[in-house]
Amino acid sequence: MFSKFTSILQHAVEALAPSLPLQEDFVYHWKAITHYYIETSDDKAPVTDTNIPSHLEQMLDILVQEENERESGETGPCMEYLLHHKVLETLYTLGKADCPPGMKQQVLVFYTKLLGRIKQPLLPHINVHRPVQKLIRLCGEVLANPTENEEIQFLCIVCSKLKQDPYLVNFFLENKSKVSTGSSNNFVSHPGGSQGEILNNDTGQAPPPGEALNTPVIEGSPCVSSLQSADLATSSEDQNASAPPEAAANHTHQDYNLVNSLLNLTKSPDGRVAVKACEGLMLLVSLPEPAAAKCLTQNTCLCELLTNRLASLYRALPQSIDPLDIETVEAINWGLDSYNVKEDASAFPGKRDLISFLSWFDYCDQLIKEAHRMAAVALARSVREQFLIGVMEPQLMQTSEIGILTATALLHRIVRQVTSDALLDQIVYFLLGENREPETLRDIQRTPLRHRLIEHCNHISDEISIMTLRLFEHLLQKPNEHILYNLVLRNIEERNYTEYKPPCPEDKDVVENGQIAGAVDLEEDPIFTDLSPDNTLSKEWLSASPPITPDHHRNDGKTEVHKIVNSFLCLVPDEAKSSYQVEGTGYDTYLRDAHRQFRDYCAICLRWDWPGSAKAIEKCNLDAPFFEGHFLKVLFDRMGRILDQPYDVNLQVTSVLSKLSLFPHPHIHEFLLDPYVNLAPGCRSLFSVIVRVVGDLMLRIQRIPDFTPKLLLVRKRLLGLEPDGPIVDHMTLLEGVIILEEFCKELAAIAFVKFHSSSTP
Repeated sequence: MFSKFTSILQHAVEALAPSLPLQEDFVYHWKAITHYYIETSDDKAPVTDTNIPSHLEQMLDILVQEENERESGETGPCMEYLLHHKVLETLYTLGKADCPPGMKQQVLVFYTKLLGRIKQPLLPHINVHRPVQKLIRLCGEVLANPTENEEIQFLCIVCSKLKQDPYLVNFFLENKSKVSTGSSNNFVSHPGGSQGEILNNDTGQAPPPGEALNTPVIEGSPCVSSLQSADLATSSEDQNASAPPEAAANHTHQDYNLVNSLLNLTKSPDGRVAVKACEGLMLLVSLPEPAAAKCLTQNTCLCELLTNRLASLYRALPQSIDPLDIETVEAINWGLDSYNVKEDASAFPGKRDLISFLSWFDYCDQLIKEAHRMAAVALARSVREQFLIGVMEPQLMQTSEIGILTATALLHRIVRQVTSDALLDQIVYFLLGENREPETLRDIQRTPLRHRLIEHCNHISDEISIMTLRLFEHLLQKPNEHILYNLVLRNIEERNYTEYKPPCPEDKDVVENGQIAGAVDLEEDPIFTDLSPDNTLSKEWLSASPPITPDHHRNDGKTEVHKIVNSFLCLVPDEAKSSYQVEGTGYDTYLRDAHRQFRDYCAICLRWDWPGSAKAIEKCNLDAPFFEGHFLKVLFDRMGRILDQPYDVNLQVTSVLSKLSLFPHPHIHEFLLDPYVNLAPGCRSLFSVIVRVVGDLMLRIQRIPDFTPKLLLVRKRLLGLEPDGPIVDHMTLLEGVIILEEFCKELAAIAFVKFHSSSTP
């Protein structure tokens, strides 16, 4: 009570007394603090019962006022006093001793406000960045301590200063081994400046005894005397810690205590402190200094912390979570992880654990996205090796169907969520391997996970098949060229699925009756001999198609677009069509969707340097045995069973195939969308697979009474136009026919859009 009265009295006296020059006023407040330690014998009273907080605040106000009254960049006498008399060093010592109790908090606040409110650059000064380094080491030592908020505010202001002037980070890479240094001036004005013995003033004289140590000591103070021996022991280490960047290059190990302290605070039970620490790390990893990026990943536990926490959060998830819950849980942003425990528990078991895992994955992804390239690659590799391979792979390779489904659903969510290129690269290499030569049986041994995932697309469990197909569908939409090359392109780039037949010289460039000589007309094609002659497109549509021209040859990998479109639209026989009787299911809808999607895919593929036309057939190795690859094999096999598979499986298979067809690569277009390609013996294309399905369908139709009315009823039920009623016979077959019809329209639309895109400048 007495000390509070004294403080009030002092404020009153200061208010009434005539104002002193700023420097005298500043020195007065500093002397008042130091005299407290010399005169007081009670070091147990909290600092809030003393005048120290008030004096520190007054000192800050004076420094700000002085800077505002002077020209930009000019150092005033008060700041000179603070620098040359090592005020910050002394405050650090008092904060470390926490004498009187609560002093550490006051020191942290003073440092934070000083760095935040003073505009001129202070960190380059050795008498600033050295005590700042020391204070950084005190942060995060004990979690949930009373100074956590002040610690994180201090660390974040240091990070923001480094963001403004990234080179300064070199002063915070502290060397572990000793170096010899010469003398230097107080200010480090350029990167090559030596930072040896501290001088006491501008005359170059050595500081007097008592100030030569890095941590000045207030003689006679009972609080601080116990620290003198420790300061002597660490003096040489502290001098070495401030070695210049050139000296740092000669050392094999450096400490990055700013990162270490932030890492400790990410574990704080106070969520706000943990998020601020994560933000500080985000600033540090983005600094452009290569030395800092190297130190960050090699000499700190950042990689370990990221991956260990990712692994522990993943292991905390329930063994089985409904894939729909994994799919639909709200969008996760790592810094906005607010939740209600009761609501989460009532939503579904494990929701809180799931959100925590996805939030931390989002943080890892964003951190890698912002990081210096060197750091990003190292962090992403750590996630791959320690988390994906170490934790997720065994879950994906297990035999339990429930376990496989949960692990695949989580992997699918991760693939959907990832945005950083470096992490996406590592996820892709984890899933598919790095091979780029044509597939062989050895690939199964070299990339067992890839083979297992592709097998899961054809799993006995429809749920696992659908989830794995969805995984590949989203993977194909990621901006990474290796995905498509590894799964498809490497197997078809030699075009050895074709049987090359040179055109007859007499047929070349000959046009008869509006047709290219040698081109097979639809009515004459044996594929269509059993189809109704009325299966043709309207005159309006044909008039919109490009005219037949003599310069479109069969051997250039392109066929007249109207022939391709007709081929797909006429594949399904009339008696198996039902869309023409239902409004809103026409071909036009697919044209609009194909146009939009193809534009998006072109934007993704622009930087991949793909050829504009197919590889010349004369340069292809047509004698090499052709294998479409495991991925296309499974898709074609699934497509061949479309009449016997569940509706949801068929939807997903055709969705993946349509996504593949959209890619603007000439070999993909030829293999998936050209019905007239001359297939080599034993080879199949998407069109040939569908033709076999149609042939099977036409045989089955004969054995089903009232086929067309039943087909129309099923379509209306699927669209919600008819209420559910009695089960219709052959439901799986009828649903398969409907999907087949829609898929053929979709492929026709994609072919049409791609042709017009390639023919338009």
